[in-house]
Amino acid sequence: MHLRVVDLSKHYGSTPVFAHVSLDVAPGEFVAIVGESGVGKSTLLNCMAGLDQWDSGSVHLDDTDIGALDEDARALLRRRAVGFVFQAFHVLAHLDVAQNVALPLLLLNAADPQRVQNMLEAVGLGDLGARLPQQLSGGQLQRVAIARALVHRPTLLLADEPTGNLDPSTAALVMDALITQTRAHGASLVLVTHSRAAAERADRILHLRADGIVPD
Repeated sequence: MHLRVVDLSKHYGSTPVFAHVSLDVAPGEFVAIVGESGVGKSTLLNCMAGLDQWDSGSVHLDDTDIGALDEDARALLRRRAVGFVFQAFHVLAHLDVAQNVALPLLLLNAADPQRVQNMLEAVGLGDLGARLPQQLSGGQLQRVAIARALVHRPTLLLADEPTGNLDPSTAALVMDALITQTRAHGASLVLVTHSRAAAERADRILHLRADGIVPD
């Protein structure tokens, strides 16, 4: 998917979060966004997904201006074409690993247990489908989140500090799974991170500042 952000600005009340952000992410490209705490990296990622509002500018996914869509249309677009990996995992404690990963397919009325199993095997969790989240480590939970974000084969994956809660060796394994599976499906990947090690694995690094975004 081609992601295009044009002159995007966002305020909370009278407080500016970021301004005049423009960037292009080509289909299949991996772009990392770095910046100081509080500069709005997660907010920008949420805007790219249409989960948050902005004050001016535009966000385009391929030929679709998502700012022109109503909430239902945005939700349908995300459900079909976007995957999101959160720092805090956001797995459902009452569902087992396979059920958590299957959720995006169920929302599309496209249940496919074999695809779920294949995705779990791809992230190194093939024998853990029946486990509950509380029986897993942090690194395993993050790989569940990656499998869930990719199981419906989105064309754009957005990852918000996916290694932020992990030790360096586990973080490297999680990044391996994230990059390998994104590339396997030809998806574009946008990662926001404080981790230099994670960012340096990207095709391109951008630095978000209050007044815009520039090459790092």
